[in-house]
Amino acid sequence: MDAAEAVDRQFLLRAVELAWQGWGRVHPNPMVGAVVVRSGEVVAEGWHGEYGGPHAEVSALEAAGERARGATVYVSLEPCAHHGKTPPCTEALIDAGVTRVVYGAADPTPEAGGGAGRLRAAGIRVDGALAELEVRRQNAAFFHHAERRTTFVAVKLAITLDAKLTRAIGEQSQISGEQAEQEVHRLRAGFDAIMVGAETALVDDPLLTVRGPLAPRRSPARIVLDSRLRLSPSARMLHHGDGPVIVFCGEGAARHAQLALEAAGAQVVAVPPAPEGGLALEAILQVCRARELRTVLCEGGGRLATALLRGRHARRLYLLLAPRVAGPNGVPAFVGAWGDEELAGWTAVETRRLGADALIVLDWEP
Repeated sequence: MDAAEAVDRQFLLRAVELAWQGWGRVHPNPMVGAVVVRSGEVVAEGWHGEYGGPHAEVSALEAAGERARGATVYVSLEPCAHHGKTPPCTEALIDAGVTRVVYGAADPTPEAGGGAGRLRAAGIRVDGALAELEVRRQNAAFFHHAERRTTFVAVKLAITLDAKLTRAIGEQSQISGEQAEQEVHRLRAGFDAIMVGAETALVDDPLLTVRGPLAPRRSPARIVLDSRLRLSPSARMLHHGDGPVIVFCGEGAARHAQLALEAAGAQVVAVPPAPEGGLALEAILQVCRARELRTVLCEGGGRLATALLRGRHARRLYLLLAPRVAGPNGVPAFVGAWGDEELAGWTAVETRRLGADALIVLDWEP
């Protein structure tokens, strides 16, 4: 990498950093950041901050004003070339009189892609994609949906040093610290739905809502996989929170239990069984996709998380590692044998401290 490429990378990574400010607010659009640079100095920055609102390039150009003329614009994702909720960003860049655009990754969608070609046709120099790995990881769900048209699944597990979820079966115990819990709520804000298994729902009686300073654009749906419909109609999630509650059950679940949950506000959906037991995850994810739930965050328990990981349904794993030991009676985070075969294809993409805990993010990149 020569000096000029290093400078381009520096400004592009700043655009990626700015893009994170759209987390939980712009979905299903991608998070995008932009930096306007003139004579080697930043004159303005912007990001896509709200679904239906100005895109990153437009925000940055508006902040730059006349200083944008003759400038270079660094944008994390290729500028869009179509009329959507807002006019094409390519037109804004052309009208602003910029002379060069550098983007991190190409837009994979047929609707919005092709912006680089439109800019080149207008006489603007365009270079890309110079930060593809970073942008794809940041917008993993967006790229997954564009390229596969299936629901993007992430798994979040809070575990002890001996890979346990709790100290004993049926016991509700707090593993992570306050900063880790805040991170969980931030993560929830960026997903369409939060999913748990029946045991987690029964033992923890969770709300599965987003709490804290980051209010998402819309409350995520709450999903419970409950083959025998053991969830109580008095469960807290059925009486608190705005997100819909969807309960997946087996085809032979008791009719009276279904009616009771529906009377309490749940949407009950029967799906076929899986050959290895439990519910067919593929069928569940197909229902999610049909309901425009493009992203799902699974928060356990261990049996459901393991099934999603082993079946290659999950593409991202958030591990919150607490400096504690649950002991021999603890509930395992991973069910059954877990070795090199299951770990094949998983790559650690982020590690950071959250108080006394550590967050490790892994992506499945076969």
